[in-house]
Amino acid sequence: MTAAAPPAPPGACAPPALPGACAPPAPPAAARSLTPVSKVLKLCLHALFLGLLALSAGRAVADAAPRAGWVVAACALLVAVYAAGVRAPAVHRSQRAGALWLAGLGAAWAGLLAVSPDGLWTAFPLYFLELHLLRLRWGVAAVAVTACAAIGGFLAHSGAVTPGAFLGPLLGGAVAVATVLGYQALYRESEHRRELIEELITTRAELAAAERGAGILAERERLAREIHDTLAQGLSSIQLLLRAAERALPEGAPALPHIARAREAAQDNLAEARRFVRALTPPDLEHGSLAAALERLCAAVPGPRVRFSLSGRPRVLPTPYEVALLRIAQSALANVVRHARAGRAEITLTFMDASVTLDVVDDGDGFDPSSGAPGPGGGSGSADGGFGLPAMRSRAETLGGLFTVESGPGQGTAVAVTLPLPLEHLEYTEAVEAL
Repeated sequence: MTAAAPPAPPGACAPPALPGACAPPAPPAAARSLTPVSKVLKLCLHALFLGLLALSAGRAVADAAPRAGWVVAACALLVAVYAAGVRAPAVHRSQRAGALWLAGLGAAWAGLLAVSPDGLWTAFPLYFLELHLLRLRWGVAAVAVTACAAIGGFLAHSGAVTPGAFLGPLLGGAVAVATVLGYQALYRESEHRRELIEELITTRAELAAAERGAGILAERERLAREIHDTLAQGLSSIQLLLRAAERALPEGAPALPHIARAREAAQDNLAEARRFVRALTPPDLEHGSLAAALERLCAAVPGPRVRFSLSGRPRVLPTPYEVALLRIAQSALANVVRHARAGRAEITLTFMDASVTLDVVDDGDGFDPSSGAPGPGGGSGSADGGFGLPAMRSRAETLGGLFTVESGPGQGTAVAVTLPLPLEHLEYTEAVEAL
C-alpha cells in the first residue's frame, strides 16, 4: 500500500491542507490559499481514504462474506462521517472540534473493524489525520491507540498470532509519525528562509532609501559649497572692487552712475546666491548660526547632561565648514548617548584668527583609540561597527582640518577637530569689516 504524503505539520502556520487544519489567526488572504502541493496532498488523502473503504466493501461483496451488508453499511457510515468533517467549518477552525470529529471517525472505523478484517487498512490515512489535527504528543498517542485497535481487530478475525499482525500497523504508524515530523522540520526551515528573504528585501529597501537620502543631502551640500565658494565669493569680490573704483574716481565722473548700477546688480545677485545657499543648507542651519544649531543639539540630547560653550569672536563660516562641524558634533553626541554611559558631556566651539575648533568631551567609559574599532563601551568617538571615527576624520580632512581623539578605558573621551579658514574667506571678512 502506497503512503500518501503528509499534510502540513500540526501547529505550523501553514495553510490547512486537510480538513481540520488550524489556520493562524487572521493571516493574509494569500497566506490562507492552498498551494498546488497542498491541494495535491489533500486530494491524495481523500482518494486514499475513500479508495481503501471502497476496496473493503468491494471485497466483502465479491467474496459473498456473511456480513457483507454490515461491511457496506459501516463503510457508508465512515464516508458520511468523513465527508461531514471535511465540509464542517468548525473542524477547520477549532482543534477541539477536530478532536471530536476524529473521535466520531474512530468510532465508525471501530464498527468497520468489528465486522471486517479489511478495516485495518484504513488505519494508515487515520494516522495522518490524527497527527495533523492534534498536538504532537496527543497525535502520537492517538496513532498508538489506532495501531493497537488495528492489531486487535486483525487478531480477532484471524485467530492466529503472527509477527505480521503486529509489524504492519506498528510500522505504518512509525512511518506516518516519521514522515509528518520530517515534513514539519522542512516546513519550519522553509518558513525560516521565507522570513529571512522578506527581512533581506526590507533591509535592502531601507538601505536603498537611506542611500538616496544621503545622496540627496550630499548633493545639496555640494551645490551649496560650490555656490558659496565660487559664485557668491566672486560676486562679493566684484562688489568690493566696484566700491573701491567708485571711491577712487573723482566726484562727478561720468563712469560713477554706471559703476553704481553695476554695484547694485552685483549686490542683488549676491543676495540671490546667498538665498540659494540658505535653501540648500541642512535644516539644522536654516534658522540661525552654527552656534545656535549646536546649542539646540545639546538641549535635545537624551540621557547625559550636555553643555554648550562658545569661545572667541564668532564669525560667519563658509557653509561646508558649518555643515562639517555640525555633522561631527551630531555623530560624537550620538555615540556618547549609545556607548559612553556618560553622565556629562560638553561641546565647545572656539573661533580663532585663522581657524575654528570644535571639542566634544564626555566623562564616560572611554576606550582604547589604538584598537581601531571601539567596542560597545566606547565614548564620543566610538560608533557602531567602528565607522564613526573614520567618518568624522574624513569630514575634517576633506576641508584640510585636523582630527584628534584622546581616550582611555574609564577615562572618558575627547574629540577635537580644527579647521583652518580659507585665505579668501579671511580676506573677504576683513574687507567687509573695513567697509
